[in-house]
Amino acid sequence: MAIFLTGSTGYIGGYIAAGLLEGHREPLNLLVRAKNQAEAEARLWQSLQLHFDFPKFSGYLHSRINIFRGDLTNKCFGLSDSDYQKLVDTTESVIHCAASLNRKSEKSCLNTNLRGTLEVVQLGQRAHTHHGLRRISHVSTVAVAGKRQDEVVEEDTSVDWQRSDYDPYARTKKFCEHMIRELLPEVPRTIFRPSIVLGDSRVPETTQFDMVRAFVFLAGLPVLPLRPTDRVDIVNVDFVADAIVTLHQKANPQHEIYHLSSGTMSQTFRELTDALSAARKKSKPLYMPGLTGAFSSAVKRLASGKGKIGHGAALMNVFLPYLKWNTVFDSTRVVTELGRKPVPFSQYSLPLLKFSLENHFQYQYRPWPVAAGGSAA
Repeated sequence: MAIFLTGSTGYIGGYIAAGLLEGHREPLNLLVRAKNQAEAEARLWQSLQLHFDFPKFSGYLHSRINIFRGDLTNKCFGLSDSDYQKLVDTTESVIHCAASLNRKSEKSCLNTNLRGTLEVVQLGQRAHTHHGLRRISHVSTVAVAGKRQDEVVEEDTSVDWQRSDYDPYARTKKFCEHMIRELLPEVPRTIFRPSIVLGDSRVPETTQFDMVRAFVFLAGLPVLPLRPTDRVDIVNVDFVADAIVTLHQKANPQHEIYHLSSGTMSQTFRELTDALSAARKKSKPLYMPGLTGAFSSAVKRLASGKGKIGHGAALMNVFLPYLKWNTVFDSTRVVTELGRKPVPFSQYSLPLLKFSLENHFQYQYRPWPVAAGGSAA
């Protein structure tokens, strides 16, 4: 029996897949969107090369990984009847990590997040009817808390249906949680809500650059239109993935919902910029929160432009609401249960930013190895 994982070719999903392969024995059923088997394997190699060299990846590919070529938003994932039945028959638990993070596109969020989650739920129902489903874990987001200001939010009080949402991503992810609760009432479930996932505390390499670009944009400004004592809830991806893997595999997690966040340990903007300025031996920025409105208007205007400035402004336009809300998400549950804390962003931010700048916000993927005779290895 296997663990069905969606989103394995994404950033967090790749970390989850690597954690399951390295620390546990179950096979993985991976849903991969690809035209053929070779393309599916190549996409997985791109996702997992942050974690493995090719020989180890190849070993897992041929011993522990079952690829199902399909699309999250298609009926029965677009699989043939026989492949779908095989997926139902062999799935013992589910980790649903795939999602559209396109905060500007309601269409993308509706299709991927809502339709995709419904397909995952239906698979879970069929597997549970067939042989019983051990657990379904859903990777959500702290953004389901909606518009907040100057708060510490706990898991069980996070969702308020009367509260407005910042964007389609937050709105659809909130309803995804609702679907899983309502449509799989008899299946043990775990809801994980990561905050701002930014970088690996152990290594500088990353394949996800959007949020890094936004921070580089801010780090280059001599004046910041933010309140210096506001906290920003940033969490390292290695902590997030380890928490998901550990609690999904645990026989009886203590809670249904976990914030994967820095919570009350979140650092202030001043703590972050002071540490970064000292490490780069540069002057500290000035804070002028009275400029927030003018800054927001300028960012919106620049976001329609082209080039580095336009791209940076477009990203900032998306993330700025989450930087201004001075809201953190209590992480007592996960810290207590795991017995460890996230790593403060200031301790690994400089290597992450240096890697991103030196590589022009691109990860240099290693190609699929070619054997000596000229064919794929």
